[in-house]
Amino acid sequence: MDATTKQKRHQQMLETIRTEAKFTATYTGRTQFSESVMQAMQEVDRSDFVDGFYKLQAFENGPLPIGHGQTISQPYIVALMTDLLELTPESVVLEIGTGSGYQAAILSRIAKQVYSVEKIPELAEAAAQRLQALGYTNINTRCDNGYYGWREKAPFDGIIVTAAASHVPQDLVEQLKPGARMVIPVGQPYMSQVLILLSKDAQGDTQAKSILDVVFVPLVNELARTPAQLQD
Repeated sequence: MDATTKQKRHQQMLETIRTEAKFTATYTGRTQFSESVMQAMQEVDRSDFVDGFYKLQAFENGPLPIGHGQTISQPYIVALMTDLLELTPESVVLEIGTGSGYQAAILSRIAKQVYSVEKIPELAEAAAQRLQALGYTNINTRCDNGYYGWREKAPFDGIIVTAAASHVPQDLVEQLKPGARMVIPVGQPYMSQVLILLSKDAQGDTQAKSILDVVFVPLVNELARTPAQLQD
């Protein structure tokens, strides 16, 4: 794909996100996403986070395989979940499910620091290498069980989970700062799931709101084969 074609497709992707935001506003309460989120979607090249043939499809509004039964989420969902967190330039955010690193890259353009956990060693290592090669200096990755979060770096100003859980893990709730938000798909694997926005108030009480029906690959509650930190 030449540079001109890539730029054109990237712009088309951004326009699709804007259109989808308007169409789903009844469910999400948002007719458009923040300027910082759309700027991040503009700055990060999605084709850098997929391989081979899929680079030609990188700017289409759909999920793409990244190996090991995992996917990179569709751009609209990435933008929506990021927007729901309402991050600031001072935010420290936790991502569960690094995948190829695309969502982490988007977050890093808005937040001060991103910590990302991936349970599949091959994906965790590849993402760490890719993010380092692309010059992302405010992302730390780790290979471990995402259900337990990253307690040493808690509490977080936002938590985003990029795979479907059967419930909201209590460890993640505990690692969320008062006044912060978590976005997580909840439901049965490959079946009906709902994107949940969980907010924690100043007293530490939480409130969950259903945002949108979604389909994500499952978040498996098991220890990774090599639970070693890949990047400090």
